[in-house]
Amino acid sequence: MNLAQVLAQSAARDPEKVAIDFEGIQYTYKQLDEGIRRCAYFLKKIGVEKGDRIAIQLPKCIEFVYLHLATQSIGAITLPLNVGYPASEIHYFLTDSQSSVFVTYKEGYQAVKDVLSSIQGLKVLLLDDESIDGYSALTEELKKVPDKDVRTYPTEADDVGVLLYTSGTTGKPKGAMITHRNLISNMKALHQVWRWSDKDVLLHALPLFHAHGLSVALHGGLYAGATIVMHRKFDPKRTWETLESVPCTVFMGVPTMYYRLMREWDSVKPDLSKMRVFISGSAPLLENLFYKFEEATGFRILERYGMTEALMITSNPYEPERRIPKSVGYPLPGVRIRVVSDEGKDVEPGTVGEVWIKGVNVFKGYWNNPEKTKETFCDGWLKSGDLGYQDPEDDLRLYLVGRAKELIITGGYNVYPKEVENVLEEHEAVLEAAVVGIPDEDFGEKVTAAVVLKENMKEIEPDEIIRYCKGKLASYKCPKMVFKLESLPRNAMGKIQKHILQRDLTEKVKKGAVES
Repeated sequence: MNLAQVLAQSAARDPEKVAIDFEGIQYTYKQLDEGIRRCAYFLKKIGVEKGDRIAIQLPKCIEFVYLHLATQSIGAITLPLNVGYPASEIHYFLTDSQSSVFVTYKEGYQAVKDVLSSIQGLKVLLLDDESIDGYSALTEELKKVPDKDVRTYPTEADDVGVLLYTSGTTGKPKGAMITHRNLISNMKALHQVWRWSDKDVLLHALPLFHAHGLSVALHGGLYAGATIVMHRKFDPKRTWETLESVPCTVFMGVPTMYYRLMREWDSVKPDLSKMRVFISGSAPLLENLFYKFEEATGFRILERYGMTEALMITSNPYEPERRIPKSVGYPLPGVRIRVVSDEGKDVEPGTVGEVWIKGVNVFKGYWNNPEKTKETFCDGWLKSGDLGYQDPEDDLRLYLVGRAKELIITGGYNVYPKEVENVLEEHEAVLEAAVVGIPDEDFGEKVTAAVVLKENMKEIEPDEIIRYCKGKLASYKCPKMVFKLESLPRNAMGKIQKHILQRDLTEKVKKGAVES
């Protein structure tokens, strides 16, 4: 069982069809296969063996796709890296993973070259026509490759295909080992639930270094035999224009992207008559955005739930009328979930607990970290760290309320940040909100909110927002302090970085910068 082999079989169905349209340059499935074959030959030529880690730090480009699937086809492991990582983090990822090969580009190389010389045995490839500092120019080398296929797909189902590092909010990032079974089964489950077909045209505006853009969007589109229109970077106005002009049928994004799309809606108002589905993930989709998008476009966004260690876990139903805001739907085929107490016992439906996961989607463990792997599993169940509940009146539909580590305990009471955030975002002046616990001598933690206000309502005072909450929430759940911010800290996929927000607000409180 090998991901690249499965995708190659899909490609063979219609080799002359356009597989990827990257910034106006079209590559048929046959040309895509040729590019993968050439990269595979070159990797084997420089000594890459089964199980070797190939670190790829490239901006979004067709060569990223070639390298990734070539790596899979010879049994090596893809390690995708964000182009925004500083040199210190790149050094950590390369040494922790013991990567054999590091593929980067000229600008990326200049940023990290000082740390590369200290890594023994690392082969560095540059996506360029000319070598730099003696390192091979990949673009030039690939032109010399003979037309020979060395892809043997030498993997078993449980061999690792991709190494994805977690965000490391509570310490050093950990490398999640994603197997070929994980990748293929998840791809097939989404194909079934989202009703992919070879008639689909996906507008791909996500980064390839993340599971969302790589395993969900890229793999999903190729497995379906669809055409993938790739934009190097996300631009909301251009996205609307492309959805109409191509036309496209599928779009995947994160909530931040949908916010930006809505800001440009009135200036474009595209014809979306060929669109089939808009999908959101990687961060919670707010209820007001769900309804505003539906009101403007006529489409209900399909929200799904996933995590690095389990790829995609649940999805709202494909039927638009069954999609509900704030819900992440039901488990995918081959996936089981439980909601459990602190003691690991199943809670009653409707009761909040930690979401545990079991299935073919669940990762193999953390790279070279058996202790963390052991901590993450209990009797074969992956402990997600996410808090949620299942609706007893809707076939146990899953709702998420936050992270277990984000739970606020104030005066002995448990406060789930998501519940407070939902109330805050119902206020007419609040565009978005995030709630954290700030250390407090009397209560242990103090419920503290950060809000971004709408453009025409910046004058609203924190006291007014607190009074609003008191009419909607129990006293212990109400924010004791509210800070007005221009924006909330987010990672590359638009997820709010609450550990950064908590640190910053704690510092503000220590300095006496209290707004209410």
